[in-house]
Amino acid sequence: MAKSPQPRGPRPDDDPELPSPVVGPSRPRLFRILGPGLVTGASDDDPSGIATYSQVGAQFAYGLSWTLLVTYPLMVAIQVISARIGRTTGCGLAGVLRLHTPTWLLSSIVLMLLVANIINLGADLGAMADALSLLLPAPRVLYVLLFAAIAISMQLFLQYTRYVAVLKWLTIALFAYFGALACVHVDWRSLAWNLVWPTHALTPEYLTALVAIFGTTISPYLFFWQASEEVEDMHVHPRRINLIDAPAQGKGAFHRIEIDTLVGMAFSNLVALSILVTTAATLNVHGVTDIQTSAQAAEALRPIAGQFAGAVFALGIVGTGLLAVPVLAGSAAYAVGEARQWPTGLERRPKEAQAFYATLVIATLVGMIINFVPVDPMKALFWSAVLNGVTAVPVMIVMMIIAARRDVMGAFVIHGALKWLGWAATLLMGGVVVLAMVVTLF
Repeated sequence: MAKSPQPRGPRPDDDPELPSPVVGPSRPRLFRILGPGLVTGASDDDPSGIATYSQVGAQFAYGLSWTLLVTYPLMVAIQVISARIGRTTGCGLAGVLRLHTPTWLLSSIVLMLLVANIINLGADLGAMADALSLLLPAPRVLYVLLFAAIAISMQLFLQYTRYVAVLKWLTIALFAYFGALACVHVDWRSLAWNLVWPTHALTPEYLTALVAIFGTTISPYLFFWQASEEVEDMHVHPRRINLIDAPAQGKGAFHRIEIDTLVGMAFSNLVALSILVTTAATLNVHGVTDIQTSAQAAEALRPIAGQFAGAVFALGIVGTGLLAVPVLAGSAAYAVGEARQWPTGLERRPKEAQAFYATLVIATLVGMIINFVPVDPMKALFWSAVLNGVTAVPVMIVMMIIAARRDVMGAFVIHGALKWLGWAATLLMGGVVVLAMVVTLF
């Protein structure tokens, strides 16, 4: 007599919005939900960002800590909107722009994104090499080559689900900055006051730092990455269908996206705040106000906060770089590939998307080569932040318009608080670009 089929537990594909492909069903529910939003938020704290937050903390103490409180809801809104566009349309951001914007605008945006990402890639690879040299002295060039090779190999040879799992676990590296913060003495009263009430005079140096922070915190590569990863996850989960064709999946999809993004951006800003506070409480207090790179911040911390804090800070730079470099290269490849209508996607094998993977590799190699050219690191980072801001404004304007169009988003057009916060973020970035021009010219 044949046995009746045994009941089975739920599998990921039974509910396409329950798990992310990076984790198995046995792990806690929150980890099953976290995915593109967490990786996107964590990659925002790349070594270039660490250098910016370190310099701001060293130069202005807690004076710019308020920016990380203000940007949080704006970051969440704009990242949720980019993720919704990807999940609703089944297209990455560049693919949507190709369908609904003039060719000249799309080409300009993709070119600016590519240049900004390559500069960031170069700065991040150099910062990782410098940080590892503090812990294991060796020729810098060897470490630059090593990290470039690791980043390229991860994307070429790891299966997509395993690759994203690696990125997700690399976010643990950011906890190093909570550890470094625990090793220093913080003036909590001054920090609390500056979080809610800016007191510093609007000097040219302060405005320059403000431009750098906003350009680093709200970056266009994050929009492209999160939207594209929503599309990638749909390919991994066969029962996830773009919401235009499967509107019944909308409620579960948006719930997952919101939790994922809220947690990811909170993690990003808390880490950034920890870096700023750590350097404010140590370097600024001891008169060290000029930090050129994140590795210099780690080195300067050693005699002030102790060997452990300096080592933890340096290890965090390496870990965050391993997370951010593939995201920077990947978002550039997605943008170029979708704009050119190439086969794209990390779930594809390299033979199936040769131009996409070639773009990814070339972007990383050019970033690596930048480290062998005499370039002022702080100037490169500043102009990268300015270019990010200039690129972000038209992208955000188009995103906001597209996300409100029923012919694109169907029943899932944005409205209410999400819409207002998205436009507030767009106006803020527009103001940052104008401010950057004023600071540069005068």
